[in-house]
Amino acid sequence: MSQTRAMPPMMPGDLPGDTPRKRNVLVRYFSRFDDGEVVRWAFRGLLIGSVGVLALDLRDLSQENGWWSPEVAVIDAPSEPILPPFVQTDAPTPPDDPRRFVTAGEATLSQPITFTLLANGVLVAEGSIDPGAAMRLANEIEARGEYVKSISLNSPGGALDDAMEMGRLIRERGVATVVADGALCASSCPLVLAGGLTRTVGSQAAIGVHQFYAATKADARPAQAMADAQMTTARISRYLTDMDIDPAIWLHALDTPPQALYYFLPQELAKYRMVTTPVATADKQQVRRG
Repeated sequence: MSQTRAMPPMMPGDLPGDTPRKRNVLVRYFSRFDDGEVVRWAFRGLLIGSVGVLALDLRDLSQENGWWSPEVAVIDAPSEPILPPFVQTDAPTPPDDPRRFVTAGEATLSQPITFTLLANGVLVAEGSIDPGAAMRLANEIEARGEYVKSISLNSPGGALDDAMEMGRLIRERGVATVVADGALCASSCPLVLAGGLTRTVGSQAAIGVHQFYAATKADARPAQAMADAQMTTARISRYLTDMDIDPAIWLHALDTPPQALYYFLPQELAKYRMVTTPVATADKQQVRRG
């Protein structure tokens, strides 16, 4: 008596035409994405990955040179000196070092940021962005209301989180930002500048960036330090994109050690959309008190 052997079940890959159908599904899936969006995400991945390589070296160097106390949790505190040497890069060197125009002294800039409202509706923000600065700005704007038309910045930077929170508050209120002639906006301060609905920079103002850094415990793992650095870089990139600023501007920060500054040329500020008007001499009356 003959026996009928059971045929093994057919696998999906055994079906005629199954492989082309799979390929067609993949093609249809990836065709849903806009080419520009794919490029933007690729750039963000490159930006985040680059800081990961820098994070390990930065952590070792910081511990060797004592750039911060292991027990103090300070983010992007002003470097010493506040006006460091100009950083030599592949970009064209400005004919004049922008620091020569800065009028405020180190003692003034190193103090916690203060806010002074002038008669023409300009709120002068001068000093270091310390933790809590965003809350003080929110209280100031809440108290002054519609009287605040623009914010004139003169700051060496400071806490990253507060700087981005200040920028978002400024954008929500539709307030303009200005860096007048003789003023400095460095480190995390350009993130506040980015929040302005309109953004104006004087031809004799100094705009600079450098690598951020965060204090950590001495026994922190390098992998954790790298992860934290990448997450912070992603937040900065996302913030700049939300503000309609080209996030590529922050590559200059990643290239520059925290004890130095990269100063932007006027054409770079326009290229990255950090300014909404051509760089020209800002009205010095905006920062005159009384």
